[in-house]
Amino acid sequence: MNRLTMNRLPTSLSADRRLRSRPLHSLMLVGAIVAALPVACTAQPPATPIAPPPAATPAAPLVAGLPDFTHLVQRVGPAVVNISAEVTPKRERTARGQPQMPDEDQIPEFFRRFFGPDGIPGGPGGGGQNPRQPRGGARSIGSGFLISQDGYVLTNHHVVDGADTVTVKLTDRREFKAKVIGSDEQSDVALLKIDAKDLPFLRTANASLTKAGQWVVAIGSPFGLDHSVTAGIVSAVGRSNPYAPDQRYVPFIQTDVAINQGNSGGPLLNTSGEVVGINSQIFSNSGGYMGVSFAIPIDVAMNSAEQLRAKGKVSRGQLGVVVEPLTAEKVAGFKLPDSAGALINQVLPGGPADKAGLVPGDVIRSVNGTKIYESSDLPPLIGNIAPGSKARLTVLRDGKNVELTVAVNELDGASAAGLTGGDAPNRPGDSAAPESKSNALGIVAQDVDPAARQRLSLKPGEGVVVRDPGDSAGEAGVRQGDVILSVGRTPVGSAAALNRALAGTKSGQTVMLLVRRGTQTQFIAVQAGGAEK
Repeated sequence: MNRLTMNRLPTSLSADRRLRSRPLHSLMLVGAIVAALPVACTAQPPATPIAPPPAATPAAPLVAGLPDFTHLVQRVGPAVVNISAEVTPKRERTARGQPQMPDEDQIPEFFRRFFGPDGIPGGPGGGGQNPRQPRGGARSIGSGFLISQDGYVLTNHHVVDGADTVTVKLTDRREFKAKVIGSDEQSDVALLKIDAKDLPFLRTANASLTKAGQWVVAIGSPFGLDHSVTAGIVSAVGRSNPYAPDQRYVPFIQTDVAINQGNSGGPLLNTSGEVVGINSQIFSNSGGYMGVSFAIPIDVAMNSAEQLRAKGKVSRGQLGVVVEPLTAEKVAGFKLPDSAGALINQVLPGGPADKAGLVPGDVIRSVNGTKIYESSDLPPLIGNIAPGSKARLTVLRDGKNVELTVAVNELDGASAAGLTGGDAPNRPGDSAAPESKSNALGIVAQDVDPAARQRLSLKPGEGVVVRDPGDSAGEAGVRQGDVILSVGRTPVGSAAALNRALAGTKSGQTVMLLVRRGTQTQFIAVQAGGAEK
């Protein structure tokens, strides 16, 4: 007898006797229930139902059965390889001639990723000697897969980054020393080559056909356990990873496939056995799988691989703009029809966007006909355009769509660094300068003195320093020391110009301020809170 049934029975003989001694009460209670039932059953339905009534016949099932991946794994499994990347850290000899482990900052990035934040075994923060660790070195285990009969292998950049030797092991237990043809950090893709012929290889899928809800399979070497198979579904496509700003050019495939350390570089396959992505990252609080995995789309990976084979590096296009998401407050402040697009908050001087006439406050809505729904959609699209090519942009400006053609140039390291700055506040000049006396937002601003202007890389007549943000702007996120570059699309270069730009602002109205803080520029929506101060 189950527990639920037992709980519904009398708990003692005395209770049972009490129930039997009161038959009239029991009958009256049952009668009351029966009498109430017809009332509930005959209640009239509302005149307008909230939803359509159930179908007379059951609808055809949208999903029938669960897939069997046995044949898929047998067919494609031999093309998946195990990768061992070995590092020989530089060591200094002690007085007794014994080697010392390297400092933590000398440990290669992939080595830290593999062993986690506790450090390397036997090293700084490590937890003892690893029996698989070679004398005088360290090893990282990852995965990869063959993409050609003559031995080209794809894996992750972080699997082989900094390695002295890379070994590829096939399913038939043959091992080959691999040559790293090239490796790209931003896409996290590495291309290897082994000296072998007539090898099994995987075919790539049409990346545009990958959709949320599709079944996918991962094959790899989690924790060094070769050719482990896990399966799940695609959770989302085109996902940006806010925790990997150096990979903003990768529109990740998000899945719920179980991925752990050692799966990195392995293939993510559709039910046809075609590669849709390279397993790369997980979100985790513990270091282990927690239901969210990320894969590099195969079209992005192959684009990088082809460039690595041809010239040993990956070139990407750039517009020379910094963009940010459109929030509800910014949509209201700019009077936009919706939140789709990438809001430009900075145009790099002399860059392609500057030459094409783009300005802060423009909203890029599409690139070469492909719609931009979020600001994170823009970098992958532009990055995949070959430098020197032209891109057609649809830009929303002052409520109207403007068509512009931009000659995309090549992204370099300096430009990439300029797109991601720190959040340190500015340091305004100490010399006395005119301050604003009154405006609708209550901001007290100060003209920028020449020394501060040079330090902040401001043009003549550009920007005004915030001395006191006041209540409304302070609550919105404006800080002392910020430089206000414009009110909406109106540039301001002095405290007086700020007051003029804010003249006529009414209580409750949302005002857009373009603010520079450190090396970052962003729009901040401020709602006027009351009478002028």
